[in-house]
Amino acid sequence: MKVKDGIIGLLIGDALGVPVEFEERDSLKNHPITKMEGYGSYNVPPGTWSDDTSMTIATMASIVSKKAVDYDDIMENFCKWYKKEIYWQIPRFDIGITTHVALDNYIDGVPALECGLDGEHDNGNGSLMRILPLAFIPDIDYETIENISALTHAHKRSRIACVLYVEIAKSMLENEGLSIDEHIKTACDKIKDYYKDFEDELEHFERIFEDDLNDVDTIRAKGYVIYTFESVVYCLKNTDNYKDAVLKAVNLGEDTDTTAAICGGLAGIYYGYDEIPIDWIETVDHIDKVLSLCEKYEELCDEYQ
Repeated sequence: MKVKDGIIGLLIGDALGVPVEFEERDSLKNHPITKMEGYGSYNVPPGTWSDDTSMTIATMASIVSKKAVDYDDIMENFCKWYKKEIYWQIPRFDIGITTHVALDNYIDGVPALECGLDGEHDNGNGSLMRILPLAFIPDIDYETIENISALTHAHKRSRIACVLYVEIAKSMLENEGLSIDEHIKTACDKIKDYYKDFEDELEHFERIFEDDLNDVDTIRAKGYVIYTFESVVYCLKNTDNYKDAVLKAVNLGEDTDTTAAICGGLAGIYYGYDEIPIDWIETVDHIDKVLSLCEKYEELCDEYQ
C-alpha cells in the first residue's frame, strides 16, 4: 500500500527529529541520533509526532471525508488541530508562525485561498511538510497543489516547491526501477518546463536542478523551504535505505523533524513500508489510527483511477 509507505515514512522521520529540533549539527556529530528517542527539545515521549504529521493527516482526513479536495474543509481541519488539538497524540506543542497567522486569518473570516502569506519571508517549509497526500491522487493538477500550499504559504516559491516534491513522489509511484537521481531529474525537468516563465523563482532551485548538493558543508537544514528541499535531496542521494536516509536528515541538525519528515515521505515510498524499522513504528502511540486513515485514503485514491 503506497499511501502507507509514504505517510508512515513521513511520520517516523518526524518523530525521530522531534527530540533534537534546533540542535546544531556539531552537537549531533558528537551525540548522533541512531534510534527513536524522546523528551529533549519538547519533553515529549518517544514516537511523538509534530505539526508536520498532524497537518498531513488533517489534510488526508478532509479528503477522505469529502471524497474531494475542499479547501474550506481542509482549513477547518487545520483549525481543529490548531485550536482543539485534534490530530495530535498529546496537547499541541509546535506551530509555525506563517501557519499560525494564516489560520488566524481563516478564523477571522478570510476566504481559505486568501489566508496564506505571500511575502519573501513567508517561504518556510510549512506547506512542503504536509503536501505529500496530494501525490497519491491520480492526475492531480498543479493548480490544486499550489492552492493547498497557499492555504498557509502562498508565495510562488513555496508553491513551486510543493509541486516539485509531489512530482518526485509521483515519479517514484509510477516509474519503478528508476534510481533516486533519475526520479529527481524527471521531476525537475517537468518543473523547469512548466514554470519557464518564472525564471526568477526557478533560480532558487538551481542547486537541485544542477545536482550540486554533494558537499554536506553547503547544506543548511534550516526552515527556509529551499534549504529544507536541498537537505532532503542530499540525504536521499547519499544513502541507500530508509533508515539511513532519515537518520542523516535528523543529524543535519536545526529543523530536524521537518527535514526528516519530508525526507521520510519520499524514502518511505521509494524503499517501502517493510524497510521502516518495526521497533520505531511500534513506539508511536495511535499508529493504528494513522494506518487506518492510510487505508481509507488509498481506497479513495483507487476510486479516482
